[in-house]
Amino acid sequence: MNSNEKIVKKVVLASLRGFCAGVIRAIDIVDLALEKLGPPIYVRHEIVHNEHVKKDFELRGVTFVDELSEVPDGHCVVLSAHGSEVRVFEEAKNRNLAIIDATCPLVIKVHMEMINAWKKGYKVVYIGHKGHQEVVGAMSHVPSNSCFLVGSVSDVEDLPPNIEKIFISTQTTLSVDDTKEIISALKKKYKEVSLPGAQDICYATQNRQDAVKELAKATDYILIIGSKNSSNSCRLVEVAKLAGTDAELVPDPYSYTVPEYLYGKVVGVSSGASAPEVLVETLVNKLGAPVEMLQLKEENVSFKLPDMNNLKRPTFV
Repeated sequence: MNSNEKIVKKVVLASLRGFCAGVIRAIDIVDLALEKLGPPIYVRHEIVHNEHVKKDFELRGVTFVDELSEVPDGHCVVLSAHGSEVRVFEEAKNRNLAIIDATCPLVIKVHMEMINAWKKGYKVVYIGHKGHQEVVGAMSHVPSNSCFLVGSVSDVEDLPPNIEKIFISTQTTLSVDDTKEIISALKKKYKEVSLPGAQDICYATQNRQDAVKELAKATDYILIIGSKNSSNSCRLVEVAKLAGTDAELVPDPYSYTVPEYLYGKVVGVSSGASAPEVLVETLVNKLGAPVEMLQLKEENVSFKLPDMNNLKRPTFV
């Protein structure tokens, strides 16, 4: 191997990568809460699924909790972007906690569709990953005997056969490719199947997967920046492999060492929807090769922040 083969040949960077509008909104909400109230601020679950975002907020006085019982009276709690169970809102109200809901508007849209469908007499079939926070939150909005979770075609086979009509909802961090076979199986099993007017799939999830498919055509290997508990980041690795290009997840670019199997290769780089851009910059710098941008369509989606001008800590008499 000559000296030129001991380095990465080229880096191809996907233009559609990193933070989506829902993640930006959620992070901005925590920033504003810190600005208005000062620490400590409590956040139920990770505000977004990224360890670096979490650690940065912890250094600034944010405490992450699993349940509201861990939050002292008189404090502010931010609910994560993934959505929360109905019981969480009820508990917060009963305890007079200051609540800021950072749930992604696209997730809230799914909640409302599920509720409306149930009220019209539909059974709701929710396509998602069992145990994922977004799934747990969404399914709490419909009575358990009217909402069924499926994660695969085989799960469809286990559903009750005698349901008159179903409404299909999906976890937003899935893709059209992830859900099409399941939806097809549901349409074959049931006579009356209703889908939302606009698909539940997050625009950013689909865009990032489409970008990785294009990266796979132009590269020898793909690195995806994202945390191991980030559903959409892990899925990007799978998408790359299915497209014929080997790939791996890079949770921590700061500690990443360029492996020999990348020497002389064209390496694609992208990141999940909850990965900060500074991590991309760090990894690209470590790869130390000329960078080419894979230009794709532009994203111009943004979500309005809640009104936090009058935010204050609750007062107890």
